[in-house]
Amino acid sequence: MATVTYVRTIKYVAEILGEDPELLQAIVSNDDNLTYGSIISVYNGEDESITALTDDGMEELEQMLSYARRSTQEWNDFLDSFVDDEELIARIKAKSPR
Repeated sequence: MATVTYVRTIKYVAEILGEDPELLQAIVSNDDNLTYGSIISVYNGEDESITALTDDGMEELEQMLSYARRSTQEWNDFLDSFVDDEELIARIKAKSPR
């Protein structure tokens, strides 16, 4: 296994993937959703941290979202299962699942 030498913030991953950063944050807030070691917490001060992903984590997240978007029903089920924020779910569902 190669040593991780850099990570990408959730905000940057969202830009790369064309996704809503809040959606990605909601998904990775449960570290069981991606393989162990793919989600990194970077502490940048007292009680402050930034969530970041390794290359493998970004790839895994991209595949997860792609798989969930196979149909509108699967997308809605995915959102209901992985996101706890009803307001965020409503905002995401209002957009096309692509």
